[in-house]
Amino acid sequence: MGRYRPPRPKGSYYITPEGESAMREELRQLWKVERPQVTSVVHEAAKNGDRSENGDYIYGKKRLREIDSRVRFLTKRLESLKVVHDTPSNTNKVFFGAWVTVEGEDGAEQTYRIVGPDEFDLSQNKLSMDSPLAKALLGKNIDDEVIFESPTGKRVMAIIEIRYHLND
Repeated sequence: MGRYRPPRPKGSYYITPEGESAMREELRQLWKVERPQVTSVVHEAAKNGDRSENGDYIYGKKRLREIDSRVRFLTKRLESLKVVHDTPSNTNKVFFGAWVTVEGEDGAEQTYRIVGPDEFDLSQNKLSMDSPLAKALLGKNIDDEVIFESPTGKRVMAIIEIRYHLND
């Protein structure tokens, strides 16, 4: 049995200005800081002779491949992304970039920001617009109920607040 996995479906091509900035900073860090350091280590390790048993050389070459792969991905992805700077004209509906406060069936409130798939991070309450909850929320108004499929089954949530800036 092979390790083949079918490719993931392409994510949406939208990103917030903060997400684009973070991706550009990661690209700069990898290309301008980390890659030159690893290249230097590999160069020094190569001077030591037998490369087949040289851990610094072997690890360094592997790390260079990882860095180069990530740099290629970030470069191509940044070229294809559309940065969404504008607040929508109708701020009473949920659109990309909105901070949405929802209330679950148990009465617990949770606030999420709807962002692109390249910047989602649930620990920071950033929800990918391609996720089932975000898809259910997009286009809805305050007091609307949304039904979506979670890993634990169908869930119902009510939208209680929509903001487009964190400090509103």
